[in-house]
Amino acid sequence: MDSVSSSRSFADVTRHLANTQPHRTALSFEGRETTYADFERHTNQVANALIAAGVKSGDRVAYFGKNSNSYFEVFFGAAKMGGATTPINWRLAGPEVAYILQDSRAPILFVGPEFIDTVQKIAGECPDLKTIIAVEESTQGWPAFTAWRDAQPDTPPQIAPDADDDVLQLYTSGTTGRPKGVMLMARNLMGLQDVLDRTGAEWAQWSADDVSLIAMPIGHIGGTGWGFWTLFRGAKGIVLRDFDPGHILDLIERDKINKLFLVPSALQAIVNHPRAREIDYAQLKYISYGASPIPLALLRECVEVFGCGSCRCMG
Repeated sequence: MDSVSSSRSFADVTRHLANTQPHRTALSFEGRETTYADFERHTNQVANALIAAGVKSGDRVAYFGKNSNSYFEVFFGAAKMGGATTPINWRLAGPEVAYILQDSRAPILFVGPEFIDTVQKIAGECPDLKTIIAVEESTQGWPAFTAWRDAQPDTPPQIAPDADDDVLQLYTSGTTGRPKGVMLMARNLMGLQDVLDRTGAEWAQWSADDVSLIAMPIGHIGGTGWGFWTLFRGAKGIVLRDFDPGHILDLIERDKINKLFLVPSALQAIVNHPRAREIDYAQLKYISYGASPIPLALLRECVEVFGCGSCRCMG
């Protein structure tokens, strides 16, 4: 597939795909289908809505919620206007979430429906936080994401972000102290694609016909990174709100998923599922794994159960 160079911006990615494959599905989430033309429009609207909310280039745009198609619209939309998305691990307790909001000085927060109560309790502790958007239905006087987004024009924002601008700020687990923000530039994410292209390896090749499962939490690179690479390559991304082994098996068979990324513990849960050896994996080409070492016995079991290639990535 004709992809976009690492020297270009996120805006180039979405514009290129909207022009070359406007009617192909970019994201599928709980019955909501977003085409690449829709994704271009929606991310432009998010960028303009962020600007209208007073978010400036270089600001952090916080997201505290589970996986959703809306998250990737926020991620790309923020990058289009010079912001850096800060996804917060939804397993964190309120004080930990408040610390990340204060440390990142995010002026805006998108919150998923499961975490409304937590945000209500800590919002007053975050003086830089000016705007809260509910990812799904409007609540507590906070506008709902779709209405907030659609109140803005879908024209590209009059900002030209650079490939060296931060687009993502992930936080470490904080096991030996306070969590630390790890900043990634647009060039960091897109540059990896150039490296993969140069390998010439079959497992590194993507096409618009690929169907990718985005199942790992977006608060980690395994979720956000895999989702980014799916969209960057113009594939179809099926977004799973929560990790559910049985549901993943259903999706592999029903939606003909051929690429996915899972951590070893998730792979173990899937191969241990009672139906794991009853599923048709004919379409599954490669499973990428990472974030922790994989025991050799588990790797062998995965090869036996799935019958496809495997590769290690993402640490």
